[in-house]
Amino acid sequence: MKPNAPAILFVVTASVSLGFLRGQLTRMRERGWRVGVSSGAGPAGQLESFALSEGASAFPVPMEREINPPADARALRQMYRAVRQFRPDVLNVGTPKAGLLAGLAGAAACVPVRIYTLHGLRLETATGARRQLLTLTERLAMACAHRIVCVSPSLRERVHELRLAPAHKTLVLGAGSANGVKVPEPSRTLPLTSALRGTLNLPEGTPVIGFVGRFTRDKGMSELLEAYQTVSTRRPEVRLLLVGDYEEGDPVPAQVRAAIEEHPGVIRAGFVPDVAPYYPLMTVLALPTYREGFPTVALEAAAMGLPVVTTTATGARDAVQHGKTGWIVPVGDASALAQALDEALAHPQVARERGAAGQAWVREQFSPEQVQTRWADFYGDLLAWHSLSRLQPQKRTFDVLAAGLGLLLLSLPLGVLAGLVRLKLGTPVLFRQVRPGLAGQPFTMYKFRTMTDERGPDGHLLPDAERLTAFGRFLRSTSLDELPELLNVLKGDMSLVGPRPLLMEYLPLYTPRQARRHEVRPGITGWAQVNGRNALSWEEKFELDVWYVENRTLALDLRILCMTVAKVLRRDGISAAGDATMPIFKGSTTEGTL
Repeated sequence: MKPNAPAILFVVTASVSLGFLRGQLTRMRERGWRVGVSSGAGPAGQLESFALSEGASAFPVPMEREINPPADARALRQMYRAVRQFRPDVLNVGTPKAGLLAGLAGAAACVPVRIYTLHGLRLETATGARRQLLTLTERLAMACAHRIVCVSPSLRERVHELRLAPAHKTLVLGAGSANGVKVPEPSRTLPLTSALRGTLNLPEGTPVIGFVGRFTRDKGMSELLEAYQTVSTRRPEVRLLLVGDYEEGDPVPAQVRAAIEEHPGVIRAGFVPDVAPYYPLMTVLALPTYREGFPTVALEAAAMGLPVVTTTATGARDAVQHGKTGWIVPVGDASALAQALDEALAHPQVARERGAAGQAWVREQFSPEQVQTRWADFYGDLLAWHSLSRLQPQKRTFDVLAAGLGLLLLSLPLGVLAGLVRLKLGTPVLFRQVRPGLAGQPFTMYKFRTMTDERGPDGHLLPDAERLTAFGRFLRSTSLDELPELLNVLKGDMSLVGPRPLLMEYLPLYTPRQARRHEVRPGITGWAQVNGRNALSWEEKFELDVWYVENRTLALDLRILCMTVAKVLRRDGISAAGDATMPIFKGSTTEGTL
């Protein structure tokens, strides 16, 4: 390992969650990274054994899953010491308690790149003071991170609905999943499955509804037992195979526990170290959950060719393609769950087709190789972003001083403008949009709004020209709408001078040379703005942007700022011919452009 090799530290609350990381640490080590891993409670030696298998350094830090202030304070101190000892360039924290404690420790230790891998939201099914506390801790954990990787699209949507974090911080890698799912070799599982048939008294051909996971309220155990009792009334030969066990933190009702233990058709396998041999025993997998991140068991079952019945819960609905790889039913609806399970049992050909479709989908989107490569590339991109952010410290110092002074001196005019915008255009006063910044990394840009939200009969926004009011044109022509971007400069998202931040959807359309405009922070003004602004073609603007990147100096920045003042006073180059602002960029017009 090179002495200056980049370092990454992974942290989870309990060692049982290390499965989320299996193979990732090895992949990063093979890419030349120094790798460490930390976790709390679990079987003795589990963390050390995992670290040894992945070629990583182990940092045991006792952490409790439930809230315990004294123990949490001790864990925070130990985690801070572990982070300081390992000195990672990238910190990836996952699971709620580790997200909070390791996130705080990483922020306190000034780790350059901090990632929170969100596996789900416990607060979704909490109520009262507990929900408020969980919401607060999630917000705090997310505030400590530079990026929040949500393991499924609906989980990211839920984060935004609950306003837990700004949109620019959150993302989903590929189609989702924390680590992908490996399809086991049949030659390994078949002998074990055959043995289990005898042990569990499940002869070949027995229709089996399977469940894998913790026996808790949030997993929908009440609905599962009610649905099974309904199905078994019509089909007495059906068995319910439960792989897992109870959890005291979220206990099932007493009558549900009694039904599990007393119903003759219910078979309990308990917690098992390897679930793979159990899936071939099942006809269909049921996952009537109330909340998920991205249920691994649903992907594992699909990888084994099983159809899956799950709910519309966050995360769960991303793991099944309704009508193609399985069935999706409303959360908490035992009747709909029973109907879907009965349909899977009554139409075995349909069930097999959906199972085969699910298996193909998992192999296409969720192989560990694909998912781990996405993660490794993501870490590399963030490290490059951090490296670029450290260049030209003098420019950054000038930006901070100038933006801070500008906000101080312009506080009264900014307040007046905000009042006028609210009076003439309504709320919100600020226009917020995610834009690509340094190294193409997203940030939320602030401007005064200049358009109304008028929509046509189809519900879509009207064209810019129809929504841009006379007051909005005045703000744009004088560039007063750009003044809130001084906040972006102060935060480090932007610079006073640099290429203008465009739209996220333009990133894949750039040529390699055009993409160089993201080697510097975007600016409030730039070389293209003082040499034609929106009157230029896209190709001309990009060429000027790249020229600035290649020739930037503090003296050039001062020259551009002076030229900007004159340009604003003349109010030229505000729009392109035939457009209210600029036409949409659809890629360079010729293959050889730039």
